Amino acid sequence: MLAERYPYYLANRPRQPNADLAVTDKYSGEVVTHVAIADASAVEEAIAAAVRAAGPMRRLAPYARQEVLEHCVRRFRERAEELAFALCIEAGKPLRDARGEVARLIDTFKAAAEEAVRGGGEVLNLEVSPRAAGYRGFTQRVPVGPCSFITPFNFPLNLVAHKVAPAIAAGCPFVLKPSDRTPVSAAIMAEVLAETELPEGAFSVLTTRLEDVGPFIEDDRLKLLSFTGSEKVGWELKARAGRKKVVLELGGNAACVVDRDQGERLDFVADRVAHGAFFQAGQSCISVQRVLVHEDLYDALRERLVARARALRAGNPRDEATTLGPMIDEAAARRLEGWIERAVGRGARVLTGGGRRGALLEATVLEGVPADEPLCAEEAFGPVVLLQSFRSFDDALREVNNGRYGLQAGLFTNDLSRAMQAWDELEVGGVVVGDVPSFRVDTMPYGGVKGSGLGREGVKYAIEDMTELRLLVLRQG
Repeated sequence: MLAERYPYYLANRPRQPNADLAVTDKYSGEVVTHVAIADASAVEEAIAAAVRAAGPMRRLAPYARQEVLEHCVRRFRERAEELAFALCIEAGKPLRDARGEVARLIDTFKAAAEEAVRGGGEVLNLEVSPRAAGYRGFTQRVPVGPCSFITPFNFPLNLVAHKVAPAIAAGCPFVLKPSDRTPVSAAIMAEVLAETELPEGAFSVLTTRLEDVGPFIEDDRLKLLSFTGSEKVGWELKARAGRKKVVLELGGNAACVVDRDQGERLDFVADRVAHGAFFQAGQSCISVQRVLVHEDLYDALRERLVARARALRAGNPRDEATTLGPMIDEAAARRLEGWIERAVGRGARVLTGGGRRGALLEATVLEGVPADEPLCAEEAFGPVVLLQSFRSFDDALREVNNGRYGLQAGLFTNDLSRAMQAWDELEVGGVVVGDVPSFRVDTMPYGGVKGSGLGREGVKYAIEDMTELRLLVLRQG
């Protein structure tokens, strides 16, 4: 069960000045707990504390950072069912999916613990000409300083972990604003962090009102802003961020190409596409949204995908048998329902699904959606997948690149040359061959291009963003 109320955490310590933020069960809509909201003075206090903690965090030995992260791994394992239940309630995740996210949380902190003691520099050969004779260069990586993190609702544990765990490994204090729709997961994570020997002020986890968010973005004492969320908001934040480093993990409308040679494994392809499209009720930046199928296989894959969509069991995410939970709220489901109706009005065909009950939207498969319809051109962020056929592989790649997003793409092919061609030509941050674009391991360099963002997550790569190179030049003799 959830606690009756949760504090925010300011400079490593819980504070409960109020219980003003109501958190709802995303399936029933009932208020299930309350979380404290930090005001503008608390935000200022948290940033000032992070600034004071920059020195102690920088001096914290790598083995000590590792011990903090290993403590978190142990405690997350001990509290795994509690964390999964919190995700189930506040985010509407089916329990099986919630447990998977907890496992990824643990993987992310474990990877950060390993990286915490690997950091180092390199020796540079500076003797590139006679004038540099006798010179050597050395580099080390040092923490960038206090960081600001803003996270969304769709992965309230793992997307927080992808910012928090690398920051600790890198030696950076931070202030975190979790989504006000799903704040409980971050509060539990903060409770575990508070059990450690991190220097005072090393972390603050604050739910805030919109009017008090400005300093997370604009305060020059914060040296890095890492934001995961919508494209529109992300680029607006970058424009306001000033001189600080900015990392943006934004949206996408991920495409998956099924080549002509996949006829013998269409059942596997259909299984993976259905998972990629409907897992998390489609509320993932790399959810499968567009499927481009060679014309020779189109009818067969369409039949299989429709059957898998119809077989999903929608309902209460607390039920172990549920495989499709609600979207984050009814407004999100209504928005996507409207996009479906608009596409149908322009000739698209609903092959299955399309119905809505409150925040529950049926797993929906469509074909014939015009390319300029929001359902195709924008990020659907829901349990909807679009089918279209292609004749030429080159045409399929051009279609994947059609649009302003570029996060990940999937490609089912047995042809290595086509896999390499896709890697060379697709304007995306990552190409997944033999699987859907929704595949992600928490150590890989994950991120997008074009409208999908800047920088990379994945523990090692996030640490690189949270550190800076410092050079030493030594003249001998």
